[in-house]
Amino acid sequence: QVQLVESEGGLVQPGGSLRLSCAASGFTLDYYAIGWFRQAPGKEREGVSCISTRDGTTYYADSVKGRFTISRDNAENSVYLQMNNLKPEDAAVYYCAADKLFTIQAMCASAGPPGMDYWGRGTLVTVSS
Repeated sequence: QVQLVESEGGLVQPGGSLRLSCAASGFTLDYYAIGWFRQAPGKEREGVSCISTRDGTTYYADSVKGRFTISRDNAENSVYLQMNNLKPEDAAVYYCAADKLFTIQAMCASAGPPGMDYWGRGTLVTVSS
């Protein structure tokens, strides 16, 4: 089947780190734009970071610049999000999504526009002491 599967999230203390993965099956991520999005209770979904799996171009929300790093491994057909120095406001359900037409800037700025080709089910990240 065609799907995106996020790794398990977890509970992290403020200042801690966590790495999320997004693995594709049933299709090849190469030449897709891939985005990480998040949604906290009572808040709208926001774009966190996006990457082109073709050339590695990246985009980050201002709130995570310098703390989060998005990367790809085309051989593993996966995209990763390394999250460092986590803050309570980072707590949310994190989703990965893929589309072959949107630019990464449009994907992240629009918080995942309608018509995205594939969405993962989401994984919960909790940041609390």
